[in-house]
Amino acid sequence: MLQLTQRSSRYSIDVLKEEARQLVEGGALSPHQPIYTLCQYIPGREWICVESELEQNDYLLRDPLIDLIGDVAWEND
Repeated sequence: MLQLTQRSSRYSIDVLKEEARQLVEGGALSPHQPIYTLCQYIPGREWICVESELEQNDYLLRDPLIDLIGDVAWEND
């Protein structure tokens, strides 16, 4: 389960980016999957806070994870 840092009922975009990066680098998610696939790793009651943070930072749930995490350095390339 994703361990997110909560600040006044809000989730930091930097923490979301790092957690998404770890899931992609670990192979749990593909960088081409939509951002909303993160909801599998976040409790439902907390997803609304995550969704709000993403929207405030101009991310759409349908955007690919690579847009959120930026370039990933692949060791197998």
